[in-house]
Amino acid sequence: MNSDGLVTHPVIPRSAGDARVDYSRVFTQAIDRLHAEGRYRVFIDILRNKGMFPNARCFAGHNGPKPITVWCSNDYLAMGQHPKVIAAMEEALHDVGAGSGGTRNIGGNTHYHVDLESELADLHGKEAALLFTSGYVSNEATLSTMAKILPGCVIFSDELNHASMIAGIRNAGCEKRIFRHNDLAHLEELLAAEDPSVPKLIAFESVYSMEADVAPIAAICDLADKYNALTYLDEVHAVGMYGERGGGISERDGVAHRLTIIEGTLGKAFGVMGGYIAADRTIVDVIRSYAPGFIFTTSLSPVLVAGVLASVRHLKASSVEREGQQAAASMLKAMLSEAGLPVMLGETHIVPVLVGDPVKAKAISDILLAEYGVYVQPINYPTVPRGTERLRFTPGPSHDEAMMRELAGALVEIWGRLDLRKAA
Repeated sequence: MNSDGLVTHPVIPRSAGDARVDYSRVFTQAIDRLHAEGRYRVFIDILRNKGMFPNARCFAGHNGPKPITVWCSNDYLAMGQHPKVIAAMEEALHDVGAGSGGTRNIGGNTHYHVDLESELADLHGKEAALLFTSGYVSNEATLSTMAKILPGCVIFSDELNHASMIAGIRNAGCEKRIFRHNDLAHLEELLAAEDPSVPKLIAFESVYSMEADVAPIAAICDLADKYNALTYLDEVHAVGMYGERGGGISERDGVAHRLTIIEGTLGKAFGVMGGYIAADRTIVDVIRSYAPGFIFTTSLSPVLVAGVLASVRHLKASSVEREGQQAAASMLKAMLSEAGLPVMLGETHIVPVLVGDPVKAKAISDILLAEYGVYVQPINYPTVPRGTERLRFTPGPSHDEAMMRELAGALVEIWGRLDLRKAA
């Protein structure tokens, strides 16, 4: 594992007098290391119940489906269950069929794609937008392409940026400077030390989903103006969630017009799948024309795009879902804090509870699912630093007070059973 938290190639074991590689041993050892560190990931086998989220069915470890409550979905507003979204997808399926037919350049561009890009550009007050198959791809493709287009570009990256941003910066092959998380003084120190004639790009997120905190966007834009830098804002955990029309923290704070590129996802608050960027027309055209991650990828199915289109349009006009989610998050934070649990308090909709040990985090998750019908995944390294392992709860507008009391009671019982430390 390197300093970016990315997997490096293991040393291939060789025995004396035998040049053949024992491939099976190498792969087995790689998995064994994860088990030994308590970081092996298990995917839970569930099905959500349409129209009844957060209720779902779990198929793992017992005979037949068992009812559970989902507490860790990124479908923050349950828009993946919304009647308008489902109806739009059904209509598109019966109108145009299932797949897109190819890349955007070869048969995969539909009127749904054009309409959605127009809606997303409008959402952020930008001239244009561009769709990708995921938020990961939009970050990787855009950041790597931007740096290659700008000769000698230096990217300034927040130390807690998502793995997709790290991958894009690495694949750009450009110089990078890592600034301490949300540390404006450190960012300015790094900017000031750079040659004024060098192209600069500041890459950061609005809502950091594992820390539940928010970037000082306006202040970062001030530094970008002062040092003639471009800005790249990842709003994946904020689009749909904040702002009068769901444009994210940048809309809420009235600074969207100051940002060069805004990137978002369609798979979290909007409830479906995909990623995008919004920027001025020329920058979008450059990414469209140069980014391999866009050019050579089959486009999103028009069925998915139709669902997102309905979701974006609905959330532009409705704040009911956002208000319900914020109320639920506030209630859960208060309830867990009153119970003495180590809640990592922040100003966002995410409710992390610190455990500090990967094995115990996994044990809590397993007990919650097996004994209480509560589904929440442990968050371990490299997603978060070692020693800060946690459970990450994402209450939505449909999580009611009774569900929260049941969850709090279960956590208190398990904390006592495992002799875990409570909040100071």
